[in-house]
Amino acid sequence: MGVPLNIGVIGVGVISRQYFEHFPQLPNLRLAAVADLDLDRASAVADEQGVVALSVDDLLADPRVDAVLNLTIPKAHADIALRALAAGKHVYGEKPLALSTAEARPVLERAAALGLRVGSAPDTVLGTGVQTALALLDEGRIGDPVAAAVAWSAPGHELWHPAPAFYYQPGGGPLFDMGPYYLTSLVSFFGPVVRVSGTTGRSTRERTVATGPLAGSTIPVDVDTHVTAILEHASGVVSTVTVSFEVWATRTPKFEVYGTDGTIAVPDPNMFSDPVEVATAADREFREVPVAAGYADAGRGYGLADMARAIETGRPHRASGELAFHVLEIMESVLCAGATHTVVELTSTVERPAPVPLGARPETW
Repeated sequence: MGVPLNIGVIGVGVISRQYFEHFPQLPNLRLAAVADLDLDRASAVADEQGVVALSVDDLLADPRVDAVLNLTIPKAHADIALRALAAGKHVYGEKPLALSTAEARPVLERAAALGLRVGSAPDTVLGTGVQTALALLDEGRIGDPVAAAVAWSAPGHELWHPAPAFYYQPGGGPLFDMGPYYLTSLVSFFGPVVRVSGTTGRSTRERTVATGPLAGSTIPVDVDTHVTAILEHASGVVSTVTVSFEVWATRTPKFEVYGTDGTIAVPDPNMFSDPVEVATAADREFREVPVAAGYADAGRGYGLADMARAIETGRPHRASGELAFHVLEIMESVLCAGATHTVVELTSTVERPAPVPLGARPETW
């Protein structure tokens, strides 16, 4: 392992806590500075982490920062990424990559022109849960994959998040918020998607903040809150995906993969290391299988550490901007298909990311 990558974090809201929790486990990352529009919050976090709090402009200009971890709200993702690249810094952001492919494309083009890296969450797919399921697929445990089914649902994030309005604006909703976890997993399993169809909608239910200083205030809803899609992969596998902010309770399995010789119960890709279960044609009972691949004890930031190692070694990184762009186009196309009642052909493609071997560490692999 070479010199650690110095990280400047822009946006120190709720999600940043999970990154800070895991930075100490990742010796090839060094937290250098934080910034936030709320200067008091940035100062408080800086004191907790033992680093300096800067304005966004000063952090971007600071030569001590090698890469920007962009944890702003979705509508700021592309702007901050472009500004970071213009300042000569690599950038890794929370999902989605941008609000649209039109916003995201210049980010990838600018990075390529400057020889800089773009990475994007989710990196949950690099943990032992999804990677063990991938290893089972690749070894043929359930024969040839035929189809997959995803069903993620919740009543809505306003029940727990103190400032949830952005979840109901473009770049939010169940598809853009939760979809990347499942879609990134599906592309990692079966390769790129070539066409999609789908339906979308929203209820008339009033959304009200349940916790924090905004409790009791209503939230305008400007996105579809129930989405069902059919994805056709280039490999021939068909995936069905339903994501919703409209479901109070369900017994529907969250994520399953169906093959000619069995079924894999895939753990929630919003988590890193939940167990995997398999039922085969010979034994139709689901049974937990041993961990077979993935970064052990992983958490937020492992994708960034994987990118740092890739910069050092000159190889592609797994949680790449190209993968995030393809997932973004899938989501954008699903919304288009729902609005127009048509089948939408995708224009982007991506290589399936390299699997993570059992026992690998992101700073040394």
